[in-house]
Amino acid sequence: MARARSPSRDKAFELWKESGGKRLLKDIAAELDVTDTQVRKWKNQDKWDEQLKGNVTIPKRNVTNKSNTPKKPGGQAGNKGNPNPKHKFPNHNSIATKHGLFSKFLHEEQIEIIEVMSNLDIADQIWFQIEIKFSAIVRMQKIMWVNDDNDHLKEESGSSWADGGGSESFKVSFAYERYESYIKAQARAMAEYRNLVKQFLDLAHDEDERRLKLEQMRLGIEKTKAEIDNMNDDENDAPIEIVIKRKGERS
Repeated sequence: MARARSPSRDKAFELWKESGGKRLLKDIAAELDVTDTQVRKWKNQDKWDEQLKGNVTIPKRNVTNKSNTPKKPGGQAGNKGNPNPKHKFPNHNSIATKHGLFSKFLHEEQIEIIEVMSNLDIADQIWFQIEIKFSAIVRMQKIMWVNDDNDHLKEESGSSWADGGGSESFKVSFAYERYESYIKAQARAMAEYRNLVKQFLDLAHDEDERRLKLEQMRLGIEKTKAEIDNMNDDENDAPIEIVIKRKGERS
């Protein structure tokens, strides 16, 4: 069953129309107690700009004259119909779904995500990716952190034991290797982040409050990067030097 049209949808257009199209969408959203994203969606779907200019045309419906003669059940005379009719309602009723292809090949969780995302416009979807990328960049600072040039990671990679004894093998991640991986990962993440920001700014409205949040994110990333650079720079600005000492073999 189709969802009933929200009365706030028409009210939002009337408020915007009364202002001559100058009222901010976020103000209209606040008055109607809905999200500004929802108001932007209504504006795009209902073509407010075209309605304000009077360029919206209402499609004409085909009108057919109904006859008073009662219609006989079945098809036309002499038409035996399809002897092998195709079943219209297969399992899971995929024809009745909005995205039959999705319901046939995608997982239920994927379909649920797609249905949620259908209420978001492109700018909202890009903003969602920006928030995920920003959180990943900040989290990466902690995961990839290297305290000093002796901050190595050692973990067992295998072992072999028999009656006469055994041996263990370890994998060592040196500090300079971890730091190099961090620099490369950070560069890739920042490049993707800047690309997402550029796309969002091209699509978002000039009055979108998320533009201010982007500036706050940028300042936060720069501050974190500056703190890391200061902690890794020593007084002489010397490169990392690692000394490896080999221990004597056990008898």
